[in-house]
Amino acid sequence: MFQPKLRLFKRQPFNFRTLFHTQKSTPSLLPPPKPPHLSLLADKCTSMNQLKQIHAQMIVSDRIHDNYAASRVVSFCALSDSGNLNYALKVFDTIHEPNSFMFNTMIRAQASTSNPFEAITLYIKMKKLGLIPGKHTFPFVLKACVNCYPLNPGKQIHADVMKFGLELDLYVVNGLIRCYCVCGDMHAARKSFEEVPERKLLIWNAVISGYAQNFCSNEALALFDQMLGEGLEPSGATLSSVLSACARSGSLEMGKQIHVYIKEKGIEVGLILGTALVDMYAKNGEISVARSLFDKMLERNTASWNAMICGLAVHGHAEEAFQLFQEMMDKAKIAPNNVTFVGVLSACCHAGLLEAGRGIFLSMERVYGIEPKIEHYGCMVDLLGRGGKLAEAEELINGMVCEADVVLLGALLRACKDHGNIKLAEKVVRKMLHLEPQNHGVYIVLSNMYADAGSWADVLRLREEMKDGGLKKIPGWSSTDGNKY
Repeated sequence: MFQPKLRLFKRQPFNFRTLFHTQKSTPSLLPPPKPPHLSLLADKCTSMNQLKQIHAQMIVSDRIHDNYAASRVVSFCALSDSGNLNYALKVFDTIHEPNSFMFNTMIRAQASTSNPFEAITLYIKMKKLGLIPGKHTFPFVLKACVNCYPLNPGKQIHADVMKFGLELDLYVVNGLIRCYCVCGDMHAARKSFEEVPERKLLIWNAVISGYAQNFCSNEALALFDQMLGEGLEPSGATLSSVLSACARSGSLEMGKQIHVYIKEKGIEVGLILGTALVDMYAKNGEISVARSLFDKMLERNTASWNAMICGLAVHGHAEEAFQLFQEMMDKAKIAPNNVTFVGVLSACCHAGLLEAGRGIFLSMERVYGIEPKIEHYGCMVDLLGRGGKLAEAEELINGMVCEADVVLLGALLRACKDHGNIKLAEKVVRKMLHLEPQNHGVYIVLSNMYADAGSWADVLRLREEMKDGGLKKIPGWSSTDGNKY
């Protein structure tokens, strides 16, 4: 009887890629394996190159029209460190019916960009499409409002928060408070705070920080005391804000107590808290303590250097402030900002470092790309005035992009008085009276200059002008006393 020979075949490894791409395959008893879920692969991407391959497969397989799959592409591109926001925007614009998750993702991404108003535009579009914003929408819309200052539509967003019943949500309320604090509307911020029945530390920190940043130091310290009375333990963020309030209000003893509390509780003094301590001691005149803390800091940023430089400058340690500025530039390689230059220019004023101050002022725009503000011009006018360079000071003011204010002109008027330059003083007084017609202090300064020069006819003329204008000298007051800068 004939028996067929059995032919043995060597088992070949399974080739998933060939099966996935072959249009016509040999019939098999086993079902073909399912391709991996593209949405899951998108979540596991580590680069844009990988994401683009997954995106291409989604388009080929028509999965891109599935909102969940598309949302994973948008999420990676918009929020991942390896992503690309422009790519996310292009993908988002191709989606016919984006859902709330996609809008929330894009709003979150846009809120922190250089053009945060785009996040608010997306929010408006979201509402027009009939999608309901929720607790994952408002914190980032409000963050965009904060970053859009002074164009801040926070009150309109607050109305929507109440409309959708989220006025008691912890993170939404935190966003509202921060939004109002940036606008300087502490009344609205405090009202939002008081309406929360159960206040967490996050909310307390937002209001205390807002008061401190808006120079309401007494309110910040009072609220901190209330917080302790309710049994809440402050965090490093809380203490940083309170120390800032102590620095601005001159509450050295309170600041010292907080420093002791930090030591007793073993709270780590990092960059933010360390900077707050340095600033508090420096502003309150405890320069040696501030410098000791500054030198012990393991990490310093621009704010840390600014706190020490400005503290030294304000309290008459001009040479040390200037040296520290040089160290900041040459050794630490830390980039200065507007505040840094105010501090170092003030130091140059107090030390009479005219050439150094002139060079630093010119380097602001030429080297660091920082456009001088009126505070910097004020320092330079003061410095030039003390050095007798009145013509240069006048030229500097005339060349300003912004209009000189009364305080800046007052610095030049003081210099005119110190150097007996009546002709320039008359010009400055006319400009000051143009800005403040009822400013009687400038008449007094000019009258005294006429008297010192023996020009009694001019003194009488000025007195007649004051009488005709209904101006009276207020004892002990002069708009040209002190220096704003």
